[in-house]
Amino acid sequence: MTWERVAFGVLGPVVAEGDGGALALKGPRHRAVLARLIVARRRVVPVSRLVGDLWDEPPAGAVGAVQTFVGALRRALEPDRPPRARSRLLVTEGPGYALRAAPDAVDAWRFETAVATAADLPPAAALPRLGEALELWRGPAYAGFERAGWARGERSRLAELRLRAVEQRAETL
Repeated sequence: MTWERVAFGVLGPVVAEGDGGALALKGPRHRAVLARLIVARRRVVPVSRLVGDLWDEPPAGAVGAVQTFVGALRRALEPDRPPRARSRLLVTEGPGYALRAAPDAVDAWRFETAVATAADLPPAAALPRLGEALELWRGPAYAGFERAGWARGERSRLAELRLRAVEQRAETL
């Protein structure tokens, strides 16, 4: 499996999938790091911000724990990467990490693109596009991170966009 074939789902529980199906993401903090990096949309998230986002009261070894989570995520996302080779998907940059997922690798990003495209199409062409976009939803966006402050705005934004897509589909029908 190559890193380009990893797909991420956040329109429901946070998941990552490769050619062979679901990738093992280990525990909830691993998923939280991945979700937080997806929310950042390919931008660097400083380690200090990750620590603050993961813990209300960070433990003494919080920075080391984040590094451990990132290492485990890299192994899960790029299992064929040779030891000590640079990660091409979950990268270290400056003071933090970024997930360099392809624009179509995240279901939420595909959803947004499809809804935006459908808005400019004639009804006959918009309807299937909206249907495909709405089928990407498996539950509430970033399910499992309802109380996370870093996810709140993105969850609300996506829920509102979904509602608009449902309304647009109904009007088109």
